[in-house]
Amino acid sequence: MKELIEIPFVDFQPRIHHLWLNQWFLLTSGDYASNHYNTMTVAWGYFGIMWNKPTAVVVVRPTRYTYEFINRYDTFSLCSFDKSYHKDLNLLGSKSGRDGDKISETALTPGKSSKIEAPVFREAELIIECRKSYQHDFKPENFLNKSIDRNYPQKDYHRMFFGEILSIRGTEKYMAGQRQE
Repeated sequence: MKELIEIPFVDFQPRIHHLWLNQWFLLTSGDYASNHYNTMTVAWGYFGIMWNKPTAVVVVRPTRYTYEFINRYDTFSLCSFDKSYHKDLNLLGSKSGRDGDKISETALTPGKSSKIEAPVFREAELIIECRKSYQHDFKPENFLNKSIDRNYPQKDYHRMFFGEILSIRGTEKYMAGQRQE
């Protein structure tokens, strides 16, 4: 396991766009103790303040297996990795957990989180633990820019999940004032 430090939200300073667009996250929901969870790669989302709480927002299509878990369980984790794990994240984003144990096909190791039921991954260089606080379904009639609908040829509109951030642990590069590669 990498050496991670606790990072207060006010000191969390990643390269946000790089993190979501190039590095990606594993979104994991379920219960580690009962070995009932699923993970998927996500590249859409954001961090901010909502209802005076540090918040992560993720979106999941109803066609994804992880959708069943994030709807059933109260918590989720977001884990990010260095580029050497990109192949594993590609596999976890393209293969369904419905079809078998896709995690066992990677070099990643699920582990117990510090504050939530959902697991985290030991190889992660950034771990964000969240408790759901709100959800909302995307509705095409609410798209102000009609070109957004092109992202949904199967009409499988995302559900948005807001999660209060309970813990951030990461390498020093995610801490304010640190040099980021």
